[in-house]
Amino acid sequence: MRPCLTYAWLRRRTGRVGAPGWLLAAGLAAALAGCNDNREGAPGARGAGQPAPPPRQVRTTRVLEKRIERTVIALGSLAAFEQATLSAKVPGRVREIHVDIGSRARRGDVLAAMEPVDYELKVQQAAAALAQARAALGLPLAGESDRIDPESITAVKEARAVLDEASAAHERARSLLKEKLISDSQFDTARSAYLVALNRHQDAIETTRQKQAVAAQRRAELAIARQQLADTTLTAPFDGGVQARQTSVGEYLAVGAPILTLVRLDPLRLRVEVSERDAPQVRVGQALRFRVEGEAVAFSNRVCRLSPALNDNRMLVVEADIPHDERLHPGYFARAEIVTTPDSPALIIPTNAVATFSGIEKAFTIRDGKAVERRIATRDHGADWVEVRSGLAAGEEIILDPGNLQNGHRVAVGPGPAPKVARSDPGTPDRADGQ
Repeated sequence: MRPCLTYAWLRRRTGRVGAPGWLLAAGLAAALAGCNDNREGAPGARGAGQPAPPPRQVRTTRVLEKRIERTVIALGSLAAFEQATLSAKVPGRVREIHVDIGSRARRGDVLAAMEPVDYELKVQQAAAALAQARAALGLPLAGESDRIDPESITAVKEARAVLDEASAAHERARSLLKEKLISDSQFDTARSAYLVALNRHQDAIETTRQKQAVAAQRRAELAIARQQLADTTLTAPFDGGVQARQTSVGEYLAVGAPILTLVRLDPLRLRVEVSERDAPQVRVGQALRFRVEGEAVAFSNRVCRLSPALNDNRMLVVEADIPHDERLHPGYFARAEIVTTPDSPALIIPTNAVATFSGIEKAFTIRDGKAVERRIATRDHGADWVEVRSGLAAGEEIILDPGNLQNGHRVAVGPGPAPKVARSDPGTPDRADGQ
C-alpha cells in the first residue's frame, strides 16, 4: 500500500476499531509526511541509506562570436528579357511561315510572309503618279530629288518675259507722261498692263510650288506603298526563340492579327518580390542567389533594377539579369536570397543546443554543477547553427542535446568532442538561411 494516505481512508480504518482521537491524528501526520517525502527531487525522496542519483552526463560547447552573411528571402519567377507578339501590319493572306514553336531566330531573320502581289501593284501605281508629277515640273520621270528653282519652269519664264515687257512699257509711259506727250488714259493702260503681268508671274510661281507639293505627296505615297510591301514580310526584331505560333499558311489576316510570339532568352529576367519590412535593406549591385524547382545547384548574379514604388501587395519588385543557361526557362518559379550584409558579427550556437517548448526557445548553462535554464531569442539559422539575438553572451558554456533536462538538475560534463558550429572555410562568413 502507498505510504501517502488520504484523510478519509485513515478515518475509515481507525474508526472501525474504535481508535482514539490521538491515534487518528498521529496516523494522519505520518501519512502527510510520507506524501511530502515522495516528491521528485526532494531530500526525503530516497529512502534511508539510499545513495543520491548520479548527475546526468552532458556534453557542452561555447557560445561563439562569428561573422555571418545576412540575406533577405524573395520569391518570384524567371521571365523572358523581352517578349513580343508579332502581328500583321497589313491585311492579306499568309503565304509562308518559316519557323515554329521552339525555333531560334536572329535579329532580321524572315519569320513569315504575306501574299505581296497587291502591294507590288500599289508600288507601281504610286511610282507612275510620281513620274507624272515630276513631268509636270519639267523634271525627268525618275529621280531622287524633286527640288527645282521655280524661275526655271517654262510657264514662269513666259510670265517673266511678259512682266519685263510690261514693266518697260510702264516706265516709258511714265517718262512720256512727264513730258505731256501722252494722255493720262494712255498711262493708265500701260500701268494696268504692268500690274496684270506682275500678277501672272506670281501666279506662275505659285502654280509651280503647288506642283512641287504634289510631287512631294506622290513621293510619300510611293514610300508608303513600298513600306506596305516590305511589311508583308515579318522579320525578327531581336534574337530569341518562338514561344507560340498563332496562325497557319493560307489564313487571311486583318491588321493587328497575331502571327508569332517571340521571346528573348539571353539574358533572362529574374523578377522577385521583397516584403515591405526587408525592402530598405535591398540595393542595386547586391549579390543574389536563387534556385529553381528540379535543379540542385544554385545560380548567382547581382541585383540590376529596383522598382521605384511598392506594388499593390506592398512588395518591392527586384530584378536581375541572368545569362542564358539551357537549364533555365521563362516561367520557372524561383526562390532567391539577396545578400544584404556579407560580413556581420553574430553569436552562434549549435542547433542541438536549443530546446523549444510551446514556442519558447531556451538553452541551458551550468552553475555549481546544476543546469540553469536561459530563455533566448534567435534570429538567422544555418544548416547546423543558429544565431542568438539575446539571452546568452559570447564564451558562455552551454549544454548540447538538453532533451528533458530541467532547471536545477545535477549535471556533469562528460567526455566527447563538441560538434562544429559552422562548415564555412576559415575567414569566410557563415551563410544564414534568411530572416
